This record gives sequence, structure tokens and C-alpha cells, in this order.
Amino acid sequence: MRVETTMRVETTMRVGAIDIGTNSTRLLVADVDRDGRVDEIVRRLAITRLGEGVDETARLAGPAMRRVDDTVGTYVTEARGLGVTRILATATSAVRDAQNGPSFLEGIGSRHGVATRLLSGAAEASTTFRGVTSAGPIADGTLIVDIGGGSTELTVGGDDSVREAVSLQLGCVRLTERFLASDPPAEQDLAACAAHVELLLPGLAPGPAIGVAGTITTLAAVDLGLDAYAPERVHGHRLSREAVTGLYDRLRSVTLAERERILHLEPRRAPVIVAGAVILLGVMERYAIDAVTVSERDILHGIAQLAVAA
Repeated sequence: MRVETTMRVETTMRVGAIDIGTNSTRLLVADVDRDGRVDEIVRRLAITRLGEGVDETARLAGPAMRRVDDTVGTYVTEARGLGVTRILATATSAVRDAQNGPSFLEGIGSRHGVATRLLSGAAEASTTFRGVTSAGPIADGTLIVDIGGGSTELTVGGDDSVREAVSLQLGCVRLTERFLASDPPAEQDLAACAAHVELLLPGLAPGPAIGVAGTITTLAAVDLGLDAYAPERVHGHRLSREAVTGLYDRLRSVTLAERERILHLEPRRAPVIVAGAVILLGVMERYAIDAVTVSERDILHGIAQLAVAA
């Protein structure tokens, strides 16, 4: 599958991209040029937990919807203050899985005056691919690993061509709610979670690996020992399987309060980081990946490209 990355833009366009995810809601304000290059101006993140309980109830909860709605309102105000006139808000796993998801997303668009799009699993994978490659091509056969709150997307491709893309019902929020109820997680529950991940991973034959999104960037920041989050240091960091194993062993054996201390740069990810690490380790072991190269360019940058035509 070829991913069209050339934008029909006569000059650079400033756009707003909003990613309404299962665990977080994020904003990117960026300038997109005629070749699809994305120059980041402002980036924001809020942990909004839209997918809380969706795995069990198949519905978005009222408090979660209000958290996202308030966050989107704040983002739209900021983006317009920066000169943005075109904003695209996309939704992924939680909204896909919820019976009231489409009506919620429609309301976001009408209340805030933004274009909206509900991404299928395949579209989520291809949009992440666009984002990762927005700064330049990648080696043929590269595996892009995107661990979200409700799903994980695995995309194999190179240059501007996707060879294989799968979206799996493996997310850090989903697996935490389904398997990891105790604090710290019980050994038998961790084993069941890992077995579930192994069961769902498909047969792929990737080359080098790139990792994106909050689980991987947070683990990278801890591995680097950062006192303050530094995207320029996280981007390009080689996160080894040995390092992930060590972080997983450290995080799974302590209480939530201690995990929050360890993840002091992003303590709001502490409730779901163990499940995220289980997924990442499962992927690395299944495909014999020694290390993932961490990328700060992700689905947000792909949404920014899509926003040009929104």
C-alpha cells in the first residue's frame, strides 16, 4: 500500500492536529509545507482516559467525555491564537469500540468548529506511518510499533510505502483493566497478560524497529535518567530489549505510588505503564528485536498532513 505524502500546498500552511486517544488527548500546531514536511510549533498532552471502562461496557463514560471535551476546547483556543484556521481532530480505539463513540465525536466537531475523523485501525496505522516518515524516508522493512491505550498498531514499510499494517486489541489501558487489578500486579496476572499479547501478535518478518507513543517515550526517558523531559534527547534514543526488561522488572514489583515516583516526568502514566511494557516486551521477543529507535514523530504529524485537506 502506497501512502501519499506529497501535499498540494502552494505555500506553508499552519494547521492544528488533535489526537483523541484512549488514554490521552494531544495537540500539535505545525507548519506543513508543499512536500508534506511538518515543522512543529507547539505540542500539548493531557491524560484524559477517554477509554476508561470501554473494554467492559462498550460505552464512553460521561466524566471521560467531559474531560476530553474540555481539553479539546482549550486546544482549539490555543491553536487559533497561534494563527491556525484549519484543525482536524481524529479519534481512535476508544471511540471505535464505543457504541456512543460516533455521536461523541460528531459533538466535538460541532461544539468546537473543527473537522473530525474516526480512524479505522488500518487508517491509524497508515497515519502513524505518515507521521514517522514526515521528516524523511525510513529503511525498507522497518517495523513501526505504536502502543496506545486501547490498541497497538504494527506497520512494516519503507520510504513512502506500507507493506503490512495490523491493528491489535492490545492497549495499555485495555490490558490493565482486563488483567492487572492488584497493586502491585500479581505474578499470575502478569503471566496471563503476557500470554494474551503473545497470542494476538501476528507473523511478521520486520527489519529495524521504530517505537512511538507514550509507553515507549516514557520508558526511554526513564532509561535516559532525565530530570526533565527532553524530546530532543528521547527522539532517536536506542531503547534496548535488555533495558526494557530491566524497567519492566523494576516497575512491576512496586506499588502505584512508587511507580509514580519512578515516572516522575509523567506520573499520570504510572497506572498503565506495566501493561505497556508487557506489550513492548512481547513485540520485541516475538520479532527478535534487540532495540527500538524511539521517535517523537508519530500519528500527530500524520494528522497534521491530513489537516491540510480537511
